[in-house]
Amino acid sequence: MTANATDDRTPTRSGFDPTAVRAGFPALDDDWSQLDAAAGTQVPQTVIDAVAGAYRAGMANVNGVFPASHRIESIVTDARLAVADLLGGQADGVVFGPNMTTLTYRIAATLASDWRAGDEVVVCRLDHDANVRPWVQAAEHAGATVRWAEVDVPSGELPAERFDALVNERTKLVAVSAASNVLGTMPDLPAIADTVHRAGALLYVDGVHATPHLPIDVTALGADFFATSAYKWCGPHVGAVVADPELLARLRPDKLAPAPDRVPDRFEHGTPPFADLAGVTAAVDHLAGLDPTAGGSRRDRILASMSSVEAYERAEFAHLLGGLSSIPHVRLVGSPRRRTPTAFFTVDGIAPRDVARKLAEGNVNVWSGHAYAWEVTGALGVRDSGGAVRAGLVHYNVRAEVDRLLDAVAGMR
Repeated sequence: MTANATDDRTPTRSGFDPTAVRAGFPALDDDWSQLDAAAGTQVPQTVIDAVAGAYRAGMANVNGVFPASHRIESIVTDARLAVADLLGGQADGVVFGPNMTTLTYRIAATLASDWRAGDEVVVCRLDHDANVRPWVQAAEHAGATVRWAEVDVPSGELPAERFDALVNERTKLVAVSAASNVLGTMPDLPAIADTVHRAGALLYVDGVHATPHLPIDVTALGADFFATSAYKWCGPHVGAVVADPELLARLRPDKLAPAPDRVPDRFEHGTPPFADLAGVTAAVDHLAGLDPTAGGSRRDRILASMSSVEAYERAEFAHLLGGLSSIPHVRLVGSPRRRTPTAFFTVDGIAPRDVARKLAEGNVNVWSGHAYAWEVTGALGVRDSGGAVRAGLVHYNVRAEVDRLLDAVAGMR
């Protein structure tokens, strides 16, 4: 049975139907189980059409006096509005860049220009290195002190109360992930934000791995900055950070002298990929339409659709996790209580990369290694032995794909 077989239809009561969703993805029309979405998702035809349509209509730069330039300005405006709807932010606070890593380095350098010796920054062992190293390096350049929030071993949990002893009046910023990209661990961000804000510090949240899996409200989470990557939620390779425009207005990033000084443009270096920004809007619209029974504004439809996605993925992940747990020669890495649908595991006697290779021979895509989760894979003792195998689900995955992986892993000796 292929991963696209009609037997895989498992609609939820919400109206979300993964098989119907899959029909919109040209890349899924094959016999491969694509469980590698934690590293980047496939793209629906609507996004492909939006990008191609922008090129077909004609390219220009912004701030011109002719129609093509006005059309490009509308693409940029629409993309900011779309990301704001996705995350519950304000369009004037959406900063675009080539990826989350580049944007985080840019914002870290800007904030650190005001840091001095005696100031402190808190980073977490849980996080992807893109939310660790930019802050560590910025602190080192400024002479500030770095403090570490440690994960529990072996669970991979990051308790909110851990920050009580780390955050104080000298703390300038706390960087934490909304979800681990290898374990799926989801810390209690509102509780962490309360601790951070009581001390007068800022909270920078890496939301890259969380955004594809659940409804996001940056205000409710307490994030002063929330970073995401469109290619993790069926869009092009574009990064975004959303923040309060008033906060951004207080910051003075390095920029070219003639470049715009308004917010958020002052944070965006060079000419952006305009056609890809058209794809960003289309990707947000794709997410908003995942539950066809949802109504109201685009923000309303996003919240309803992503709630349906969260419920669907939770059920499919329970099947994946239960199946892996039942295989005697499989060792699960981490056991967080609240998590995204991301499994990290090893197979006795077989190197993780060889497990991935064997799965690829059976038409199953997964990743292996540390996945740039440098600190947590080191803390859990797997980094230096090849890391582990990562299999992750998103809204277009179906039960047959999971079962193919489980059957293949069960047969490995």
